[in-house]
Amino acid sequence: MRFFKYLIFTVIVLISVVSCKKDDILKDSSAKLDFSQEEVLFDTVFTTIGSTTQILVIYNKNSRPLLISSVTLAGGASSPYRLNLDGLSGKSFFDVEIPGDDSLFLFVEVTIDPNNSNTPFIVQDSIVFSTNGNIQDVDLIAFGQDANFIVADRAIQTANGYLPYALLDTQLNKTIVWDDTRPYVVWGGYAVVDSTQTLIIEEGTRVYFGNSAGLWVYRYGTLKVQGVLQNPVVFQGVRRESYYQDVPGQWDRIWINEGSTGNEINYAEIRNPFIGIQAESLFDTFPPKKLKVTNTKITNASGFSLFTRYYNVEVKNSLLARAGQYSVALTRGGGYKFLHTTIANYWNSGQRSTPSVYLSDYALDQAGSAVQFPLYKADFENCIIWGENDEELELDFEFGTNTHRFKNVLLKTELQLSAPSFISIIQNQNPQFESYVDDDYRLRSTSPALNAGDATLLDPDTQLDITGFSRLASPDLGAYERQ
Repeated sequence: MRFFKYLIFTVIVLISVVSCKKDDILKDSSAKLDFSQEEVLFDTVFTTIGSTTQILVIYNKNSRPLLISSVTLAGGASSPYRLNLDGLSGKSFFDVEIPGDDSLFLFVEVTIDPNNSNTPFIVQDSIVFSTNGNIQDVDLIAFGQDANFIVADRAIQTANGYLPYALLDTQLNKTIVWDDTRPYVVWGGYAVVDSTQTLIIEEGTRVYFGNSAGLWVYRYGTLKVQGVLQNPVVFQGVRRESYYQDVPGQWDRIWINEGSTGNEINYAEIRNPFIGIQAESLFDTFPPKKLKVTNTKITNASGFSLFTRYYNVEVKNSLLARAGQYSVALTRGGGYKFLHTTIANYWNSGQRSTPSVYLSDYALDQAGSAVQFPLYKADFENCIIWGENDEELELDFEFGTNTHRFKNVLLKTELQLSAPSFISIIQNQNPQFESYVDDDYRLRSTSPALNAGDATLLDPDTQLDITGFSRLASPDLGAYERQ
């Protein structure tokens, strides 16, 4: 009997506790929610491609719990926005309890439909919160952008799996022109310039790449990038939110194969790739092959700024800054000329163990033996080669190559330098960039690189610096002439 009395008493106590907890919810109409921001803003999002996730924090700054009657998108089921609250996805939620002095995380994403517009457009909605009869809202704002989409729809099998790609055109001997009317988005693999085709990219064009995507100029194809000083061509990752502005390795590379002497890149900005430019012969060693890079910036590559395998490359008036491995890796021989180029490797996304510049004159066969690939020219003139490592130059020669020449170069190295390979070298003196932290590689007034260039080395491509300033009087080293 006493047991049953005790049991009844216990049940009554439990019911009372539960009732008290329910009654403990704050029902005062003056109690409101607070939010981490008044609006959730998405930077420009390409149509059909979802955004990154934004976070809205919902605060209950009262000491007692609040019951949010509803959390809904004002646009309802047709809204382009999506919500995730407490691990549940949807466009509306009901009877959500938030403890006193606590918070909830609400995750927001958006996918925007095309509207056939060449200019960015605004897509708005709001999240509406109903609590104790109070209606509060947080605005949602996204800028949508229609684009020309190149989506991989084919694949070839390689030793490492399948390589997805899309042909820009199936017609041979075709000239394809990209202009600045709308951005180009390469998604899911490589955009391929096929054999005998030419891709011309006009000034002001912006090309965006998804993860692992790139531009592939296949054998006997040609690339001509025709930016100008005030309107460069930009290559970068597809994410345009501010967080991604300096995240390296967002896309793969510009990959150029053998067969053309007309590959040209002028006034381009290549941002945040794995490899900025890879120029190599796939199958044929001797057919014509040449790449000319002028007035171009390659920045923040997670691997290499420039990577070559037996190629003929000229780089002038250009900046190669911040790379996770080599800024310049010239492998398997070839012929190279760097004139008034700044190579500045202040890698800030981890530890870099490799030097800024690497040259070799061989490849390894299947047995691991060195096979000669002649390095018939490697000229660095009026350049700066600098970085945070003690050694920023590696000469990996198996066949006694002595065709490299560094003339009037500010160079960071612990090698013993002597003529004829090294002439008028400024060794291990800080170039004194204005602010490498802010990617400002202009020279300060006290830089040892000022007036240290050889004016007789100037050619029509380098009489003006990368900013259009004349350097005819007494040239400074690197891409920037101090004004």
